Amino acid sequence: MRLKDALKKDKFIVTSEVQSPIDDSPEDLIENLKLVRGRVDGFSVSEIEIEGVVGDTIKACDLLKKNKFEAIYQTTTRHKNRLQLQKDLLNAHDAGVENLLVFTEDYRITGDSLQEMMFFHVDSGKLSSVLDHLKQGHTVEGDELAQKAEFVLGSGVESSWGKNVPELEMKEMEEMTKIGTGYFLTTPVFNLDQFEKFIKNVDTFGVPIIAEVLIIRTAGMGQFLNRHMKPGLVPDWVIKKLARAPDKQKASIEIFADIVSGLKDICQGVHIISIGGEQRLRHYLDAAKLK
Repeated sequence: MRLKDALKKDKFIVTSEVQSPIDDSPEDLIENLKLVRGRVDGFSVSEIEIEGVVGDTIKACDLLKKNKFEAIYQTTTRHKNRLQLQKDLLNAHDAGVENLLVFTEDYRITGDSLQEMMFFHVDSGKLSSVLDHLKQGHTVEGDELAQKAEFVLGSGVESSWGKNVPELEMKEMEEMTKIGTGYFLTTPVFNLDQFEKFIKNVDTFGVPIIAEVLIIRTAGMGQFLNRHMKPGLVPDWVIKKLARAPDKQKASIEIFADIVSGLKDICQGVHIISIGGEQRLRHYLDAAKLK
């Protein structure tokens, strides 16, 4: 089922993120995803750079499409001008990609205060301009396109504020709703009570909210993410449970299943970040009773 159709139905959406293979042997990725075929509504492909080597996001999307997986092209807007953004979107469209997920840059770089906060802020004016032109069948320079290009649009949103969502973020969500955002994707969720307060605050937009869920496999992994991505991202209770557990995978799966179980009553879906653990994803889906 296409993501567009899944969003229209009264069902719990399940998407996941994969990284662009940085070598010429992507067979392992596809084989791992085949293990969950039909259970995930779409796979977003994140832009990645490791030691100067950049993965080809659009090539990876094309690979997913050729293997009959729903691809979501994930890109940024902050450091791209309209022509750069347009070029990337046209390349994605030419690869048959129908889904677009936008952030500003590395959306996981956040601070504790409003001033430090790197919002999921998307340059809505720039994005809207490019999308409107492509939808009408011409470029921002006025050149005619062979065919119109339209995407199912998803946009990132910071959800850790709970009930005290800043006015700036509310305005951002309002603007993205106006330009046709089909769903909002949140930052990683661990605290269900806090997340429920956030949902009640933004429910007025009438746009599906999909909660990001991180698969944390070991205590060391949680500590690494807190040290290098965002302090406090992975709560102490998760790290302690994994550190004490004799069976780390069982504990990891229990944590994931408990969070997803709570989210089913709060929002419209989950976006699973497996951090290179695609081969184990089916076990997590089983435990959480996801399809």
